Amino acid sequence: MKVTVAQVNPVVGDIDGNLRKAVKILADISKDSPDLLVFPELFLVGYPPRDLLERPSFIEKACDAVQELAKISENHPRTGLIIGAPLPSAKQPGRGLYNTAVLIYQGKVLTSQPKSLLPTYDVFDEARYFDPAPEVSPVPFKGETVGVTICEDAWNDPELWTKRHYSYDPIEQLVKKGASILVNISASPFQIGKEEIRYRIIQNHARKHKIPFVYVNQIGGNDELIFDGRSFCVDKDGEPIQVFPAFREQVQTVDMSKKGRPGLYVPQDKVESIYEALVLGLRDYIRKCGFSKVVLGLSGGIDSAVTCCLAVAALGRENVLGISMPSPYSSPGSIEDSKKLAENLGIEFKVIPISGIYSAYLETLADYFRGRGTDVTEENIQARIRGNILMAFSNKFGHLVLSTGNKSEVAVGYCTLYGDMSGGLSVISDVPKTMVYELARHINRNRQLIPREIIEKAPSAELRPDQRDQDTLPPYDILDQILHYYLDEGYSAGEIIGRGFNPETVRWVIETVDRNEYKRKQAAPGLKVTSKAFGMGRRMPIAAKYNS
Repeated sequence: MKVTVAQVNPVVGDIDGNLRKAVKILADISKDSPDLLVFPELFLVGYPPRDLLERPSFIEKACDAVQELAKISENHPRTGLIIGAPLPSAKQPGRGLYNTAVLIYQGKVLTSQPKSLLPTYDVFDEARYFDPAPEVSPVPFKGETVGVTICEDAWNDPELWTKRHYSYDPIEQLVKKGASILVNISASPFQIGKEEIRYRIIQNHARKHKIPFVYVNQIGGNDELIFDGRSFCVDKDGEPIQVFPAFREQVQTVDMSKKGRPGLYVPQDKVESIYEALVLGLRDYIRKCGFSKVVLGLSGGIDSAVTCCLAVAALGRENVLGISMPSPYSSPGSIEDSKKLAENLGIEFKVIPISGIYSAYLETLADYFRGRGTDVTEENIQARIRGNILMAFSNKFGHLVLSTGNKSEVAVGYCTLYGDMSGGLSVISDVPKTMVYELARHINRNRQLIPREIIEKAPSAELRPDQRDQDTLPPYDILDQILHYYLDEGYSAGEIIGRGFNPETVRWVIETVDRNEYKRKQAAPGLKVTSKAFGMGRRMPIAAKYNS
């Protein structure tokens, strides 16, 4: 069987646009006459559509798109296609909706296979919208018996998990019912190292059941989630016949009768994959939200430098504006370093001093603050002035403001609400500080875009004389390890201390993370690259008290 894999990038909610894309691909591949064209999960509506699924008119339009695609398929009688769409279920009581893979051929819908396993953890909320499939059944098609599954349906192999979410294995059931080729359509978001897990899961299914397997994943950025694609086809021994690229669209026909080539699959480098994910996520967020240009503050620090480089890679230098906003405590080197970065990248650069505005604030508040001394209030005023200036440029010129805080700082609240947290997208809010340095080295791998001085200087907010981040925070290599155990692994204070960390430091980090939940609730959306990001996948109470 010849299968065309359509690793493509939908726009959430744009049913008409996604349908046009599917129709064009079908027309483009007609000359190859593949047996089957396969699109990702929920492609017609984009993933995740979230509460759009609760609108009857939205579901009606999706159903109409399926029927229109079926009618168009009459013009391509040699090729069937599998595409994802939400379709009504007759299940009562129930949600009334299935996450469905539809097989269309010669003007007809041959079969509609709903998703069986509905993930409800991390960023997934499918039980909120969908009913599980009542059963799975393979379908005879062109001399094969095709077993179709959707994303999570392939993730319950009992040989791979010590802790299983589900008692049912749809793959096993399809094989028992005679499937001779397996297809999985997915919208599996990127996180560090996940592509290897996916590959191992599908490879294990193929080897275990001695059946070739086609895995098709969505690519693109949709809000906080980034989809890396990395689709692949393996033979009955689990060896790769074709491996698709990460982070870009590709449509290619694969002859599933061929034997795979051991060694064809090579996992992406960790830092390179994070870099490419952030570039794609940023580009798609800007494009899909209707923007074309961005503005950000350049402090002379590594976070804003890395964010600026990502923006240039995503949008082009002509679409990025960097603004340096020195205060009385900014070092001359920070301004010069920002200017040098801007010159290296070729972006528009402006210097807008804030000392006069800051003085006006202090003078206005002097009578009210008399006798209170100087504290973090005055530091935050500077950050909020900068945020207001960036937002003014956004309003006046239509640029989207990029927030530049990293995960380490956002975690412990080392950031100013309505100040440096202002913005439409927080690009590196899921990138720990130690990883920011790794990204900087990756960016400079061919030539020095980020000045060496920025990478080597001690991190500082420069909001008071001689300020250094480490005056307030533990060393970043220690902080990031503690944050990983607490946020990603869910360890208690006692468990983290048991791994050799200073008890006082651990308790301070945990208490500070918990205390700053209210800030993160008001933060700009951030791009997810780790296993546990702040945002839609982490739902913690604010008005709460819990001793970990």
